[in-house]
Order: sequence, then C-alpha cells, then structure tokens
Amino acid sequence: MTQPPQPAERAVLKLVVAGGFGVGKTTAIAAISDIPPLRTEERLTSQGETTDSLYGVEDKTTTTVAFDFGRVGWDVPEPVELYLFGTPGQPRFWSFWHDLALGAFGAVVLADTRRLASSFPAADFFEQFGLPFVIAINCFPGAAPRSLDEIREAFDVDAGVPLMFCDARKADSVAGVLLTLVQHVVNTASDDSALLDA
Repeated sequence: MTQPPQPAERAVLKLVVAGGFGVGKTTAIAAISDIPPLRTEERLTSQGETTDSLYGVEDKTTTTVAFDFGRVGWDVPEPVELYLFGTPGQPRFWSFWHDLALGAFGAVVLADTRRLASSFPAADFFEQFGLPFVIAINCFPGAAPRSLDEIREAFDVDAGVPLMFCDARKADSVAGVLLTLVQHVVNTASDDSALLDA
C-alpha cells in the first residue's frame, strides 16, 4: 500500500529584531506573526522619565521590558519556520540582548529616521557579536526623508550590510525585510565558505 506523501519537515530559524526605543519592533513582530505574539509590555510611568527619553515618541504609553516573540511559517522555496525575538530598546535592558542573540541565524536592526542614533548600539552590538544583520528604516508618518546613502554613512556600516525602507505595520513589508535578511545570511555563509576553500 502506497503511503501518502508526508509534509516536508520545516527548518527552524531564530531571528532577532532590535533597535532603539519606540522604533516599531513590537509592531513589526505583531504584523507578521502567524500566532498571537507574546508581549512583555508595561505601561510607562512618571518614574521612568529619568531613564527613558520619550524624545520623538512622546505619544508612547507602553514599553517592552523583556522581549517580544512571534512565529511565521513559509513554504517557499523550502519549508521554514522563523522564530522572531524582539529586544527591549532602552539602554537599561541591553543586558538581555546577548541572551536573545545566542543561537540566532541573523538580526534586523530597526531604525527611525527621526532618531537614527537610538539604533546605532544595536548595529554595533551585532557587528561585535558576529551576527549577520540588515538595517530596516521604519517609515513613520511625517518623518523627514533621508536617502539610504545618508543612513549608511550615519550607521557607518560595511557596504555589504543591506539597508531598506519598510512599514512595520504591514506584513508584506516586514516579510520583505525578513527575506532580505535570510538571503543576506545565506550569501554571507557562502562567501565565508569560499574564503575557507581558497
């Protein structure tokens, strides 16, 4: 008796989404996740005013205090499941970043053109950690336009690091960022293998 075809086993990839306070990490994960995302958000209070600058995000009322988690499954070109871990953005929570990055396949650095400097530490962290990453600029309404060349110069990253604009509220836009990251990691691994074989 012929057995029915079994579904292909999915590869599981852990990805990290990092960046400054209020750049849209929680929003991006919620937009793309196939499951209701796990959030560790707490309300901002007056007690945090001395440590958390709300410059540029004055309307923000909550903040991630541990991490966000979402999951998305794709079937093309190969079955894959992406586990998305969003970091907290404030400096007082940066100690979590190392733990969240352990075992990760790659990372997205999310940034806001109104406050680019708030995401510089994330790019620096992944460079030092040795984890391939892409930089995605979340296009907030009313933000002054900046070119990708200007942004690359501001971040001072290698020309091989992909940069792109995105809308963290839209699943297809976030999917484009994640696909770019996966392709970048694959290309980086191929380049490293070629150097070892040379």
